[in-house]
Amino acid sequence: MSKLPYGLRWYEIGYLILAGLALHYSDDSFRMQRVPIVGMTPCLFYGITLALGAVVLAGRCREQWQKMPNRGLFIIMATAWVLFFAFLGNATLGYINSPSLFSWMYDIFTSAESDEQYALLIPFVVFGLYWWKRETLTAKPLGLWWPGILMMAGALLLHLAGYLIQITQISTLAFLLGIYGLTGLVWGKNWLKASIFPFFLLAFCIPPGQSIDAFTFRLRLLVATIVSGIAHLGLSPDLVREGTQLSDAQHTFAYDVAPACSGIHSLVALLALTIIYGFVSFKEPWKRTVLVVSAIPLAVLGNVTRLCATIIVAELGGQSAGKAVETKLGFVTFAVAIGCMFLIARQLEKAGSNPISPGGGSHTGEVAA
Repeated sequence: MSKLPYGLRWYEIGYLILAGLALHYSDDSFRMQRVPIVGMTPCLFYGITLALGAVVLAGRCREQWQKMPNRGLFIIMATAWVLFFAFLGNATLGYINSPSLFSWMYDIFTSAESDEQYALLIPFVVFGLYWWKRETLTAKPLGLWWPGILMMAGALLLHLAGYLIQITQISTLAFLLGIYGLTGLVWGKNWLKASIFPFFLLAFCIPPGQSIDAFTFRLRLLVATIVSGIAHLGLSPDLVREGTQLSDAQHTFAYDVAPACSGIHSLVALLALTIIYGFVSFKEPWKRTVLVVSAIPLAVLGNVTRLCATIIVAELGGQSAGKAVETKLGFVTFAVAIGCMFLIARQLEKAGSNPISPGGGSHTGEVAA
C-alpha cells in the first residue's frame, strides 16, 4: 500500500478526517440533530469513530499486535465489558434518560454549560501514546496473568456501588479499571507496568461533578486576592475586593471571579498537557514531577493575567469594555500558561537529561518505565 508523507497511509488520512468530523459534531449546537449522510446521533458517531481508532491503532502497530498473545480473548472480553456498561452503566435516569454510561459521559462533555470538551480528545491522545510506546509495551514477555480477574471483579463491585448510590462518576472509574485489569489478565503484569502512563490519562475522562467545588472556591479566592494585591500596586489603587467580587470604589465596573475564571478548567487541561509533555520529553521522575506540579501555579498565573488585563481595560473603557476582554480573550489564560510551561521545560532540559526516543526508551538504550 502506498504511503503518504510522514508514513501515513490512505486509510489513516481517512480516519483523521472521520475523527475531525466526530469532534466537530460534538458541539452543543448538534445535540438534537443527526450527523448528515450517516444519519447517526453525534454520540453514536463519536463512539463508532473511537472504536475504529482501536482498529487503526492495531493496523499501525501491526508487527507488535501480531506478537501479542490472547488477542481473540481480549477482543471478546473487551466487547462484553463495553456492552455491559452500554446497557447497565448509568442509573441516574432522571438526569439523562439512557442506561448507557457512554451516553451519560458524552452528554456532560458536550453540554453548553460544560468546560470539559477536552475530554473527548483524551482517548485519541492515548491511542497516539500507545503507538509511541509500542516497542516498550512488547519488549518483555506477555501472557495470561490470573490476578487480572481480581482487578476486574473489584471494578465490577465498584460499579455496583456507584450504580446503587447513583454516582455515575464511580461507574466511569470502574469501567476504566476493568479495562486496565483486562489487559493485565490477557497480557500480564509487564504490560500493566509499561502501560500505566498512557492509560492513566483516561482519568481525565471522568467528569469531576461537584467534588471539586470546595477546591474551586479556594482557587477563586486566591485569584481574586492576587489580582487585588497587584491592582493596589498602581494598576487600580481603588479596587475593592469582597470575597470573589472585584470592583472599583465608584462602581463603574464590577466583576465576580466565577468558577470558570478560577483556573480549575485550565488547571485540569494543563495537568493533562504537562503529564503528556513530561513523560514524553523526560526520563527522570523528578523532572516529570516538577513539570506536572507547575500546572497549578501556571493555571493561576494565566487567569491572574487575564483578569488584570480586564481591569486595565475596564478602568479605561468601563464595564462593557472590560467584559469584552474577559469573555473574548479567554485564550490568553492558556497561552500564558503554555508559554511558561515550555520555558520551565527548557530549563529542565538544560539541567541535563537523556532524551526519550520515539520507542519509549532513551538514546542510551535504557527503557523508560
